[in-house]
Amino acid sequence: MKHNPTHIGEVESVSGNSVTIKMASNYPSNMPIVDGTVYRIGQIGSFLKIPLGYANLYGLITQAGVLAMPESLLIAYKENPSIVDGHRWLRMILVGEQVGSSFERGVLQSPTSGDQVHLVTNEDLRVVYGGYKAQSSIVIGNQSASEGLAAQLDMDKLISRHCAVLGATGSGKSNAVSIVVKAIAEKPFPSARVLMIDPHGEYASSLTGKCRVFRVGANAASGEEELCVPFWALPFKELMAIFPGKLSDQNEDYIRGKVLELKRVSAAAIGGLRAEAITADSPIPFSINQLWFDLDNFERVTFRADRTTPETLSVVGEPATLRSNQYPIAGLGSSAPFLNTKAKGILGFLDGMRSRLLDQRYNFLFRPAGYSPDLIGTTPNDLPSLFSTWFGHGSPVSILDLSAIPSNIMQTISGCILKIVYDALYWGQNTLVGGKRQPLLVVLDEAHAYLKAGEDSISSRTVQAIAKEGRKYGVGMLLVTQRPSELDETVLSQCGSIIALRMTNTRDKGHVSSAMQDELREMADVLSSLRTGEAIVSGEAVRIPSRVKFFQANNAVKSSDPIASKLWAEARPDVAEYEISVRNWRNQTFN
Repeated sequence: MKHNPTHIGEVESVSGNSVTIKMASNYPSNMPIVDGTVYRIGQIGSFLKIPLGYANLYGLITQAGVLAMPESLLIAYKENPSIVDGHRWLRMILVGEQVGSSFERGVLQSPTSGDQVHLVTNEDLRVVYGGYKAQSSIVIGNQSASEGLAAQLDMDKLISRHCAVLGATGSGKSNAVSIVVKAIAEKPFPSARVLMIDPHGEYASSLTGKCRVFRVGANAASGEEELCVPFWALPFKELMAIFPGKLSDQNEDYIRGKVLELKRVSAAAIGGLRAEAITADSPIPFSINQLWFDLDNFERVTFRADRTTPETLSVVGEPATLRSNQYPIAGLGSSAPFLNTKAKGILGFLDGMRSRLLDQRYNFLFRPAGYSPDLIGTTPNDLPSLFSTWFGHGSPVSILDLSAIPSNIMQTISGCILKIVYDALYWGQNTLVGGKRQPLLVVLDEAHAYLKAGEDSISSRTVQAIAKEGRKYGVGMLLVTQRPSELDETVLSQCGSIIALRMTNTRDKGHVSSAMQDELREMADVLSSLRTGEAIVSGEAVRIPSRVKFFQANNAVKSSDPIASKLWAEARPDVAEYEISVRNWRNQTFN
């Protein structure tokens, strides 16, 4: 009887969906040639097939070698290594079943001891990896097991069930994200909405023609727009955190009351708002200059002999320019002028507040073009205009480039942006622009920088809310990080799909392993040996876990490594380039 070259051994034992395989002792090679194609046997992450009548069961190799033996034999082997009799061992996890030409994830039947095991040919792989709907799938690269086969993701499940892209520096993480987002953007969806939080300004070049970039210090000539984050849309506590210094709980409540008063005045002018629903956290415009001026004046005012009548001003201040009212200096004794005994002692905080309000680096926040309130809280534009600007420009991708935002408030601003967007979609869930009618994919690059485990920040709270409840309101999330061990485990566990690129850190690999299906955790050991741009993709966005080689983005992502041997071969720049560099530094712009 002619030997079937695909037959490699038999099932030795079955435990749940874990199958131990004893390879045939007379199998000719670990690299057999079948129909002119060379196959590798025993590669972690590769497939094997168990024919059962009209069905084929498919499994993923998770272990090879002596440790793959059944536990009973392993114990005996340690006492007497000769008992293996030249056999080799594999362990695989059953992942799917083929009946006819249809492949389904999961299995309805189990193999038994003695069933034949076969290697998986390219024809088999076409069945396994096929079946995606063209309308709702994206192609991101090729299958490492057969580079002639496309690697696809279910776009709907990628977005609605969240995804994490994990990998060490230089593993190809940014390129993978660019490929995924670009593949989505190239679909014929006129209402597609992807919002990228880009801390370092990395992605614009690789998504040219598919995105609109919003950046502090925008280069209008290249089509960029100014990034505006109106301070009055921030929750009260996060707004106060922007300013240096700390407030006591009592003084914080005092200022909260003043903000509420100003917002109520603005709300009355806007109209259509329930007074009882308005809080200091409500996204209602108010003049922060007027707030500062009123608070500052209360601290500085001195009184005449009756202790109730304010002294005549010696210098008249101005809220618009943040100039303080000046009063005659209070005396030391029992004679007028007298200090304000009800002052809160917050002049130091107010000085820091004034300094930050005058700092041009914070203009995107405190003087956002078109969204800056006048002294009575009236703005030329309101939040609907801002959301329309971000999402209604016709391009599928909106990149919020945070690279020019001061690093000390990066975490707060990124968190506030997320909260503003999420709250708008949550409260607009029954409208045409809500997430249920127009889903939104939020891409969070360098997530570890503002989503640290155990940290009670607005970014952590908001991302946790999106991770747990976002899918109900049409908000999907794509987390990107090089340090998964620093992420909140709750958030990572909510990611239905994992794209894991090369990773060598033991702690990081452990967190990736814990986020994978229990049966696939051994595959995390492969992460350190992946090639650049190669990933283990598992979860709901793929029919079965796959080892994937991503396409290379046409325009290199900004974070790509510079090629020293090429760049150092060029002529040395002259002093004019340093002059440009210093001017940009002083102007706080890259233009």
